[in-house]
Amino acid sequence: MLSLLGFSMVAVFMYLIMSKRLSALVAIMIVPIIFGIIGGFLTDLGPMMAAGVEKVAMTAIMILFAILYFGIMIDTGLFDPLIAKILQLVKGDPLKIVIGTAVLSMMVALDGDGTTTYIITVSSLLPLYKRLGMNRLVLATVAMLSMGVMNMTPWGGASAMAMASLGLDSSELFIPMIPVMGIGLVWVIVAAFMLGKMERKRVGVIELEPIQKSGGSQFDTKPELAATAEVAHYKRPKLVWFNLGLTILLMVCLILDFMSLAILFMIAFGIALLVNYPDIKLQQERIAVHSKNALAVVSIVIAAGIFTGIMSGTEMIDAMANTLVAIIPDALGPYLTVIVAFLSAPFTFFMSNNAFYFGVLPIISQAAEAYGVSAVEIGRASLLGQPVHVLSPLVAAAHLLIGLVETEFGDLQRFALKWAFGTVVVMTIAALVIGVITIG
Repeated sequence: MLSLLGFSMVAVFMYLIMSKRLSALVAIMIVPIIFGIIGGFLTDLGPMMAAGVEKVAMTAIMILFAILYFGIMIDTGLFDPLIAKILQLVKGDPLKIVIGTAVLSMMVALDGDGTTTYIITVSSLLPLYKRLGMNRLVLATVAMLSMGVMNMTPWGGASAMAMASLGLDSSELFIPMIPVMGIGLVWVIVAAFMLGKMERKRVGVIELEPIQKSGGSQFDTKPELAATAEVAHYKRPKLVWFNLGLTILLMVCLILDFMSLAILFMIAFGIALLVNYPDIKLQQERIAVHSKNALAVVSIVIAAGIFTGIMSGTEMIDAMANTLVAIIPDALGPYLTVIVAFLSAPFTFFMSNNAFYFGVLPIISQAAEAYGVSAVEIGRASLLGQPVHVLSPLVAAAHLLIGLVETEFGDLQRFALKWAFGTVVVMTIAALVIGVITIG
């Protein structure tokens, strides 16, 4: 009975958010409460929900300050010298341009926001692609490949949801994934190299001539950084080395894992805000600008505490897992990590991350324990499909990218899917070799 109630709850939850009858934020709170009442747990729901929210609190805090920190770094112009250097180096060589696209999109994607990544990358490099007659699908594909790997950061959304739904800490789930992400980024460079070679063969290397424009002579392929020009008065070019040093120190501390990620990002954000924007009004303005992105992710994570709290407290998740274990052939049990890694690609393509990580993943994880597969390995495996997820029409930032490069969704999917799936394969193999996920 509990199993039936649990599967019904997940089905209703997924239907409501995929049909857009309810927002994910509302559905993830209201649906489990209703089913908890139906199951006769009315008087116990309060403590269950409180326990669930407490489990995800530190994850939510970490995501909040990570988004604010990287937002401030973009505001200050930390990546502007990199953009300028890339534009200076690539010149008229399509191979260099595509590799430069990969490097730039990786750096900007550190904040985990696809919208920001696509706007800055495309606005900086699209004039070059147009000038040389290069395929704009290459620009969109490389930016998406970078975003697909970087979306695995906790503040990018997928890791945060996996941690919230499985009750894991970032040091358990995310830190071991960093080498795998590194190998994924190397693959993105390799893919960019192959795509660049194809473009160089198709259009050749073109010598760029300077043209006269109002205000002086400049190369017509050195685009104005439209994405950053609007907030020029927030730039801090004199503090670029300080901001770079602070970011590198933060990344080192994150890898060393000697302190909670939430605390690390809180401290780093406080230092960055104080040094770059001593004026309190300016601090408040910059926080307000990035609060929208932060609120969208953090609110879902906190609300997920209600969902997971009720699922665990009522023991619906246990009953559902037992049902799933009875269905899965014993021979496949030891391979569940690899199965989840590859299934997460189509699952998160055809359904939202919310539906997959909160509706499907907890059930698989609980079932996997019967075969000796830990929840943390299932959680790590579930992240490996993100390079395909970013191609989904359910991802709002993907529609923005389509508009920026002026192409059709179907054309991009046909062109990029094999490269995105290649990223999934490479990272899955890397995860197995490194021991981040295991078989048997």
